Amino acid sequence: MTTFTISDLANEFKVTTRAIRFYEDQKLLAPTRQGYNRIYSKRDRVRLKLILRSKRLGLSLGEIKELFDLYDSVQAGKMPHAQFLKTLSLKRIKLEEMKKDIEEMLSDIAMLEAQSKRL
Repeated sequence: MTTFTISDLANEFKVTTRAIRFYEDQKLLAPTRQGYNRIYSKRDRVRLKLILRSKRLGLSLGEIKELFDLYDSVQAGKMPHAQFLKTLSLKRIKLEEMKKDIEEMLSDIAMLEAQSKRL
């Protein structure tokens, strides 16, 4: 399928149509219109997937928009690739730190569970 309705995306990603419209209002998605119907492209679908994943990781909508804007600027030739790569590297470092924190927290939880079971 090359295009999607709002209902298609809502069902696939288990979100409300209201949430998708909110992301559109925040300029994170840009569907075309056919009358009153929104028609979402593959690009919109990928962006929605990235939005939801990024939110689960704790990124704000502002941070997500910033990444999308940076990517769009590089694609349009308005920003040097080096600047984009530097920004991605900083995001990677932040996510690696979060990953380490999550692993440590999971280890602590496992230890507390083991202690609780012994009691």
